[in-house]
Amino acid sequence: MRNNRPAPPLDGLRRQMGRARAQDARPRNRTDSFIRETFRLDREEARSKAREWFDSWPKQAYWTAVESWRQLPDDRIEFTMRRLPTAD
Repeated sequence: MRNNRPAPPLDGLRRQMGRARAQDARPRNRTDSFIRETFRLDREEARSKAREWFDSWPKQAYWTAVESWRQLPDDRIEFTMRRLPTAD
């Protein structure tokens, strides 16, 4: 037996996703001491920026990491780099 009802509108879902993404873009009160910076760059520029971070703040001393990343529709990469403020 098939359900002949039309699919529900996705406007509510779109609004909810937009709010969540906007909230993610705002600085948050974090309890950890990591420094984070988010970038939206072309693929090669993104690789270069990540290398720059790892060269400037070595992973072993600063716990440098790519915290998150995603590919945007225009073949750009959005990613967040994370590191400790000092190597103490």
